[in-house]
Amino acid sequence: MADIIKLLPESIANQIAAGEVIQRPASVVKELLENAIDAQSTNITLVLKNSGKTLIQVIDNGIGMSETDARMAFERHATSKIRETNDLFSIKTMGFRGEAMASIASIAEVELKTKTEGSELATLLKLRSSEVIDQSYCQSEKGTTVSVKNLFFNVPARRKFLKTDSVELKYILEEFKRVALAHSDIRFKVIHNDNEVYSLPEGTLKKRLLGIFRKSYEDKLVRIEEETDVVGITGYVGNPEIAKKQKGEQYIFVNKRFIKSNYLNHAIKMAYQQLLDDKQYAFYILFLELDPEKIDINVHPTKQEIKFDDERLIYNYLKVAIKHGLGRYSLSPQLDFENDDSFIQSSIRQKVDKLKPQSSSQSRSNPIASTTRSAPVMRNWQSLYSGLETIDLEDDGEEPLFIPSAATGDLLSATANIECEEKQPLQVHSSYILVQIKSGLIIIDQHQAHVRVLYEKYLENFSRTKELVQKQLFPITINMPKDKVAMFEEIIPDLKSLGFEIQTFGGETFIVQGIPAGFQENNLQATMDMLMDAYLENMKLDLSRDENLARSMAYSAAIPRGKSLEPEEMKHLIDELFACQIPYTSPSGKKCFVTYELNDLEKLFN
Repeated sequence: MADIIKLLPESIANQIAAGEVIQRPASVVKELLENAIDAQSTNITLVLKNSGKTLIQVIDNGIGMSETDARMAFERHATSKIRETNDLFSIKTMGFRGEAMASIASIAEVELKTKTEGSELATLLKLRSSEVIDQSYCQSEKGTTVSVKNLFFNVPARRKFLKTDSVELKYILEEFKRVALAHSDIRFKVIHNDNEVYSLPEGTLKKRLLGIFRKSYEDKLVRIEEETDVVGITGYVGNPEIAKKQKGEQYIFVNKRFIKSNYLNHAIKMAYQQLLDDKQYAFYILFLELDPEKIDINVHPTKQEIKFDDERLIYNYLKVAIKHGLGRYSLSPQLDFENDDSFIQSSIRQKVDKLKPQSSSQSRSNPIASTTRSAPVMRNWQSLYSGLETIDLEDDGEEPLFIPSAATGDLLSATANIECEEKQPLQVHSSYILVQIKSGLIIIDQHQAHVRVLYEKYLENFSRTKELVQKQLFPITINMPKDKVAMFEEIIPDLKSLGFEIQTFGGETFIVQGIPAGFQENNLQATMDMLMDAYLENMKLDLSRDENLARSMAYSAAIPRGKSLEPEEMKHLIDELFACQIPYTSPSGKKCFVTYELNDLEKLFN
């Protein structure tokens, strides 16, 4: 039998390695920025075209490379970072595997220009699919410029699965933020399609943080600084006012390397245990400094997963450090309360409520009234639900509510033959609405119910040619984080279908000239922030843009749990819910209501 095992050609081996290391344009950006930092640069510029699909260029003023090193940089497993096995256990540089440049060169057209201190000329290298097609000399400043063009040009299957430009730019800017946060002593600039996105001078961590995120965070940051024999912990955490319902502003660095660790994230969540709800995420930028020999970063090619010698000890140190920091600023509870509705929690909720869209009777227009539908209001909807199966009150968030009689589609179209006595709904814990029906009791989740109402309304609006717009006497200014500007600009035409008139004012500032008729405009900034967070999160799901936007807008604008409602508001919400095509569940599959049969209630007291 002939031998069948063969060595792979170098070009194929590089492409296989590229599949692990280079997954999208953001992966290239990460590797090039880390190389620039390892080269002792103090000024780094990132230039992008078409979100990195056409061009990714990193310009630095580092130490540069000799002609021989420039050639060696594209050889697989060629690196200046390690010399022997023991070096793997004391790594202090960002890159070290020697795979990145070889992998990039195998799936793109690469141009390298580099010059060391004292050299008269710079070395110029051009590669295509790992092959050197030109080597010459040129004029250049000290440092290195790497240009990566036409990424994945020879791997069409990989290029086909790239997302839209705005999504890929979001990934790129996320990688950039991680690098820039860890190195506030370096000047950074990002230019995309000839527009400056970031210009960050060197300075303190707080200055860098405010340059990347919002300047309004300045007085909402809590300094964390703890030193132990095992780990040093520094950075900033946000007070509960800037916590969000979606992840995205949480960063942990170990020896200036960004890491992902659900275990350490949990430690931080526990430090906020009595300050935030379970579904809120605190803002934090935290740096852990440890002996490199006490950790293992050689776990995954992306180097974002590490192992600690004693993970439980780090967990406890981190939790205590944050609780200590919050306590110094009188944010952390000093006593344990058995009652979940303690004074501290109530005061925090009040602060957080200020960031949410208002929906009380004190607002200029009734937020629930803004969900008026063309479908007739079903005043006798109670009779339609007599005889339904009992539903378990516990909501696991997984399986949507299933009502067999609803599957035929004739449940809501049935004619109510029995007049029901009008009963006043009752609100419980400012979150649930109890309604008496002839067969028993219905409990409605006011938030999920309003989400369902808004979701169907917004989807319906997309099919209309024009939604009624309420012009603003005084235009409202809103701001988007720089990494979300491109995405927000992309969905402005879709928001117009919902009744918003929004114009770009320049940079990250936008002017809102009009809002949907009846929409509550108070705290529009917070609503739009939640909209963008939800929109980006929903991109992980298989949704059309209309569905994504309708869903995101519904969750952003819906009345929250914990909001007191007037009786008329409750009645209106109930009518609107049961006029929906699918009143049983929210867009994410969570129950809008549960029913209890009278017989089952009686059994509870036997």
